[in-house]
Amino acid sequence: MFTLVRSRVRTAALALSAVAALLTGATAATGAAAAPAPAKQGPTSVAYVEVNNNSMLNVGKYTLASDGDNVFDVAVIFAANINYDTASKSAYLYFNDNVQRDLDNAATQIRPLQQKGIKVVLSVLGNHQGAGFANFPSQQAASAFAGQLSDAVAKYGLDGIDFDDEYAEYGNNGTGQPNASSFVQLVTALRANMPDKIISLYNIGPAASRLSYGGVDISSKFDYAWNPYYGTWQVPGIALPKSKLSPAAVEIGGTSQSTVADLARRTVSEGYGVYLTYNLDGADRSADVSAFTRELYGSAAVYTP
Repeated sequence: MFTLVRSRVRTAALALSAVAALLTGATAATGAAAAPAPAKQGPTSVAYVEVNNNSMLNVGKYTLASDGDNVFDVAVIFAANINYDTASKSAYLYFNDNVQRDLDNAATQIRPLQQKGIKVVLSVLGNHQGAGFANFPSQQAASAFAGQLSDAVAKYGLDGIDFDDEYAEYGNNGTGQPNASSFVQLVTALRANMPDKIISLYNIGPAASRLSYGGVDISSKFDYAWNPYYGTWQVPGIALPKSKLSPAAVEIGGTSQSTVADLARRTVSEGYGVYLTYNLDGADRSADVSAFTRELYGSAAVYTP
C-alpha cells in the first residue's frame, strides 16, 4: 500500500432503551437488537480495519474516558473487491478468505459492534482485473452490480457500502476505460436498493471525478466522503455539507500524534463533521487515538482489551 493512499453508546438509560426498541425494533434479518443512539457530541469518527491482518472487534475497544461513549461511530471492513469474470464479461463482488470469514461469523465479528451503536460498512476495492465502478458498459450492468452490493448488505446485516476506486487497472482483460455514465448509474441503483443505508466515498480514482451524467448528480446520494491521503488535509471535491465531509485523514500509528491532533483541531475549528482513521490494529493505540479524541470530544480515549 502507498504511504499517502493506502500504506490504508455507551448503554443508554433503561427508559430510553425501551423507547428506542419500541420505535425501531430488532433487526430480524440479523438478530441484532437496535442500538441506542450515541450520546457523544462532535464529529463522526471512522475506522478502517485491514481485516487480512486485524479484527473488526478492535473498533469497539475504545471509549471516551469522560463518559464511556464509543470513540468510533463507523467501522469499515477493508476490503471486498470488484472482480471480473472473463467468460461472462461481467463484474462481480468478491470476498477474500478473511473478509468472507468475518461476514460468515457476523454474530461474533460484526454484531458486537452494532450492538454498541457502531455502524459497520463494507468497503469495495478494485482488484487489478479491469473491473471498476467507472467502466460499466450499460445501465443493466451497473444495476446488476448494485444488486450484488445491496444483497450482501442485506444477507450479512451490514450498515452500508464504501466505494474505493483504486487498483481497478481499467483496460485489463479487455475491459473498457472509465466512462461518464457508469458510476452515476451504479450509485443511483444502489441508493434505490438501500435508501436507509450508508453509502460513502473514498474520494479517489476515476469514479470520484464522475459524479454527474445526463442531468443527474449523485453527490447527495452519499452519506459521507473523505480525503484518501493519510496525514494530510484535503476537502473532498463533492457537493456535500461540511457535516458529511472528512478533509482530515490519518493512519493510526503511522501519522504523528502532533499531526493527528492538528488535523482534529482543524476539523472542529472549520466545522467539518467527520474524522477519518485508517489501519486500526490490535495493539493498545490509546495514545494515538487520544491525540484526536481530546480535540474532537474533549476527552482522552481508553482502551479495554
